[in-house]
Amino acid sequence: MSKMNSESFPALALRILPALLSGAWVTVSITILSMAFGTAIGFLVALGRMSNSTPTRVILAAYIEIARNIPVVVQLLFIYFTLPQFGLSFTPFQAGVLGLSLNLGAYLSEVFRSTITSINRGQLEAGLSIGMQPVTVYRRIILPQAFRLALPILGGYFISTLKDSSLVSFISVNDLLRQGTIEIASSFRTMEVYALVSMIYFALSFAASRLVADLERRMTPRHLRKRKNQSND
Repeated sequence: MSKMNSESFPALALRILPALLSGAWVTVSITILSMAFGTAIGFLVALGRMSNSTPTRVILAAYIEIARNIPVVVQLLFIYFTLPQFGLSFTPFQAGVLGLSLNLGAYLSEVFRSTITSINRGQLEAGLSIGMQPVTVYRRIILPQAFRLALPILGGYFISTLKDSSLVSFISVNDLLRQGTIEIASSFRTMEVYALVSMIYFALSFAASRLVADLERRMTPRHLRKRKNQSND
């Protein structure tokens, strides 16, 4: 113990960095998978909420309220520890992805619903008037515009999910935070280890924000980019 406490910070960082980076990879993997599944869930729920079926709308509205009003960590604990009593068992990683995806899907469903309904209905009517099927109008005209409108919000949720993924450490997922906790238990260097964990989280979040901004710029039509640049000037 005394030998570890006398270890310099650079030496400590070099020794535990591989373990922390391994945890960071788990964090990134959970974030990407949760975002992918959460986006799919949110999109399908948004479509269901706009359907003409009253039972469907009621059930999906109840799901949204439950997912949004119960803390994420409680949802994770329920999935991992309670569902096995009903015959549904998951590994810690699977439970983490499932919990984050379901929670994220509830929020994204409202994002998709608002962006889809914000598109001028005249575009739908124009497409139908020239003989296009409703599905084709949505696929080719409505949804691409709705996705571009939702992209900045999706980027924000991606970064939030990256940080919220630290909650999966409560169900024994060896993510970045849990790896840091394990290293603290063996080295008793709380401040230094958490400083390294914080720096890695910052690097991941900063890189994600830059990627999101670049993706948003690339998906914005050129004429809108020029108009935005002119307004900034």
